[in-house]
Amino acid sequence: MKLYRVLDGDSQVAYAAERDGELCRIEGDVFGAYTVTDRPVEMRKVLAPVDPPNIFAIGLNYRAHAAETHKPLPDAPVVFAKATTSLCHPGDPIVLPAAGPDCVDYEVELAVVIARRCRNVPADRAGEVILGYTVANDVSARDWQRRLGQWVRAKSFDTFCPLGPCIATDIDPADLPLRSVLNGKVMQDSRTSDLIFSVPELVAFLSADLTLEAGTVILTGTPAGVGLARRPQVFLRPGDTITCIVEGIGELTNPVIPAGQADRAEAEC
Repeated sequence: MKLYRVLDGDSQVAYAAERDGELCRIEGDVFGAYTVTDRPVEMRKVLAPVDPPNIFAIGLNYRAHAAETHKPLPDAPVVFAKATTSLCHPGDPIVLPAAGPDCVDYEVELAVVIARRCRNVPADRAGEVILGYTVANDVSARDWQRRLGQWVRAKSFDTFCPLGPCIATDIDPADLPLRSVLNGKVMQDSRTSDLIFSVPELVAFLSADLTLEAGTVILTGTPAGVGLARRPQVFLRPGDTITCIVEGIGELTNPVIPAGQADRAEAEC
């Protein structure tokens, strides 16, 4: 099943699921008990499929990506966080920040959505606390990342966490193809079988004496092909369009705009 979070015809946030080729309204709580009705949703906009209480992310979790950045394979998951205010809906623009517009990179990732409040989850029971999976773009300001020597600030600018378009509840995350496509050109093309730490291992590691609330999002890492590692380097520029794809889930597409354009749009609202 694919779960969508949308603005309906009354501009109210609603959840819907695909049924017989159309989106039908969900009654109840997708993080608890819910029912998929036979009532179609009049949809105005697809939103990020969850409004997460926390966003955890994993660095250097693909073998080929570690190799392209000349880093040794980590002995344990490399964990950082992204601010929840970095969330960006499908189709909305990624804004190149005025404080650092020149070295903004794309990173396609498989993202995990936690179904219920949990703690100390064994890896072999991780599936019991996972609602499903979505597509993420871990947008990163590489100059800030390099200058500060840590990642949270560089990856938490507003709009730096596009997420969507849906939560797929019935897929196996072990060997999914994933790609990023910049202006029609494939930049990253890999499979989740290249992950160093699997989804169950990540859930177990993160939940050890750390409570994961329902709706928590875990970005599992990005494969090889990022702009930083290319020669010449490739960073996002105004007018670009970046699409992140995970097979079985869908496509997440966002245009890229400069900060000044975003400021003008806000002033007009």
